[in-house]
Amino acid sequence: MPVATINDHLVQVDEEGFLTDYDEWNEDLARVLAAQIGIELTEDHWKAISFLRSDYKLTGETPTLRRVTTVGGIPTKELFVLFPKKPAKKMAYIAGLPKPRGCV
Repeated sequence: MPVATINDHLVQVDEEGFLTDYDEWNEDLARVLAAQIGIELTEDHWKAISFLRSDYKLTGETPTLRRVTTVGGIPTKELFVLFPKKPAKKMAYIAGLPKPRGCV
């Protein structure tokens, strides 16, 4: 499995750069990952990221965009504003989770 150095820490990643070890993630790392894709995290971003991480811990799967909207209570339009173009993929990347199923 590939290893990357992010914010002076070695982390396990897949071939697309998504973290593969849930416990290697932290908020500082999230800020760096977000900056790498041009996102400055706000309180609204953290709400989505927190939901993704807690839901992943319960289900063992990265939540889909639909699940974030229906269960997490964050409207789809808001997710597209917070994480432009590919919100599910970008949220998972920043949250340190595997790419959601169905993402190209």
